[in-house]
Amino acid sequence: MISAAHKPSYLRLTRTGELVRRVDAARALLSPCRVCPRECGIDRLHGEIGYCRSGPLPRISSFGPHFGEEPPLVGTHGSGTIFFSSCNMRCVFCQNYSISQERQGTDVSCDDLAGIMIRLRDLGCHNINFVSPTHFVPQVLESVLLAAEKGLDIPLVYNTGTYDSVVALKLLEGVFDIYMPDAKYGSDEVAFSLSDAPGYVTVMKEAIGEMQRQVGDLRMEKGIAVKGLLVRHLVLPHNLAGSKEVFRFIAEEVSPDAYVNVMDQYRPCGRIVGDLRHPHHRSLMRGITRSEYREAVSAARSYGLHRGFPLF
Repeated sequence: MISAAHKPSYLRLTRTGELVRRVDAARALLSPCRVCPRECGIDRLHGEIGYCRSGPLPRISSFGPHFGEEPPLVGTHGSGTIFFSSCNMRCVFCQNYSISQERQGTDVSCDDLAGIMIRLRDLGCHNINFVSPTHFVPQVLESVLLAAEKGLDIPLVYNTGTYDSVVALKLLEGVFDIYMPDAKYGSDEVAFSLSDAPGYVTVMKEAIGEMQRQVGDLRMEKGIAVKGLLVRHLVLPHNLAGSKEVFRFIAEEVSPDAYVNVMDQYRPCGRIVGDLRHPHHRSLMRGITRSEYREAVSAARSYGLHRGFPLF
């Protein structure tokens, strides 16, 4: 159980009525849509579809206790993970391709989504973990409000690919105690080629900076995350992810005490297996080598980072 000193911040926002104001402000971002940096400008409230192909209702593919996340989230009872369908990026190697790009899933009401949160809490999950929530920020906020009114009282995790708008993130201040962003790339050219995300590096840096401002470095209680930032970085073959630049940014512009999961599980999947027209795509037709992973970890250590990854 989370101690009284670390009760989720959204409970206070609910009591004061501030969360209602945030829900209204976020909903206004849906028409014209400015929820993410693409700013498609369409009317999602009345069925118009933009880049993320999502409408007024949240769409989820699955939910349940998840034991494959980072140890500070999993604990003994798992992270209460909710996978949203669709995405505001098009990563060619996405491991959740059927969810993110083929949109496998079901539209649900915000009240239904709130009920799912309560079910996960009742199963003993340590937190509610929203995976790829960027394009559903308004719906998530409304669902959190409804869930809090039903008794939800565990931390919320914002688990994102980090093509996020600072405007939207500011509406989440005091709602999410834990942010888990990907720092995917150190190069805009690679980000555009592999994820169709123009200007990704600047967007990612501004978003992670805002998350760090809101919650600070990751803090744990009895080994379980209660508040703070947890950054993920997936090492790619041939250093396509620009790991050194990513780690330099985290250490120098975020915090040398940032918790960073340097991930080694890349494998060819998604669209990459059928699209070899671009040289970067051809470079991704194998997993990473042990040497590439060690080089990435050494780069992280060279910048003074020391939390969340092996120290060999």
